[in-house]
Amino acid sequence: MTAQLPKKTLNLYDQDYQLWLETTASQLRKGKLAEVDLSYLIEEIESISRSEKNSLTSNLQILLMHLLKYKYQPEQRSNSWLLTIFEHRDRILEAFDVSPSMKPYYQENLDRCYAKARKKASLETGLPISSFPSESPFTREEILDVDYLP
Repeated sequence: MTAQLPKKTLNLYDQDYQLWLETTASQLRKGKLAEVDLSYLIEEIESISRSEKNSLTSNLQILLMHLLKYKYQPEQRSNSWLLTIFEHRDRILEAFDVSPSMKPYYQENLDRCYAKARKKASLETGLPISSFPSESPFTREEILDVDYLP
């Protein structure tokens, strides 16, 4: 059993995260930089960056998986698949609108995301992984083209 520190020895970040956020924002707005808990602020900013990248990766994998299913299981196509393709494409494009600097991350991670999407498509469809090409059959432009369907 681990001993718990008395609450008064914990900092605001550990005691009440929401209050820490509000306090930090207020300190920044008022220019009270000396009062800002920089170590936690840096940690939070880095966490937000990781989260944004993870979101892009997840959306891209889901989009690619559904494009593969759409292409290689035409008899199973549904409006649900179309909606998923639209939704995840839209999320990626929205991320690029808000953060254009995410585009290189998309380019750099496309092959890795495709490999994972290929495996997921195989698992979900029951088709052998060899049913899907080892290299993406979709160009970088097609993947994001709102009017493209394989």
